[in-house]
Amino acid sequence: QLQLVESGGGLVQAGGSLRLSCAASGRTFSVYGMGWFRQAPGKERDLVAAINRSGDTTYYADSVKGRFTISRDSAKNMVYLQMNSLKPEDTAIYYCAAARTNLIFTTAERYAYWGQGTQVTVSS
Repeated sequence: QLQLVESGGGLVQAGGSLRLSCAASGRTFSVYGMGWFRQAPGKERDLVAAINRSGDTTYYADSVKGRFTISRDSAKNMVYLQMNSLKPEDTAIYYCAAARTNLIFTTAERYAYWGQGTQVTVSS
């Protein structure tokens, strides 16, 4: 089993920044592609950003392009989501997820491992 633990969520004003972290343990982190998903109340869980296991390919949802940056440090078993210029519509629970692949998967069902989520609230 791969365990994932998110941190870094909180309450921030619109225009502010947060950095989410996801710590992985239990298996060889470097073989997993990683994704950050978010889910707002009453909505589906959608992919925000993803990075392949070699770290040389990334994907961003259109709604966050230019504002969010995903990165990974495989030596530390960590993946990060830097979120800048936050908007109230970014408010959601953010989840870290892992898939054993070097591809970028954009749908939740392709990810086998999930963290418990961290709440991000952006006030207007």
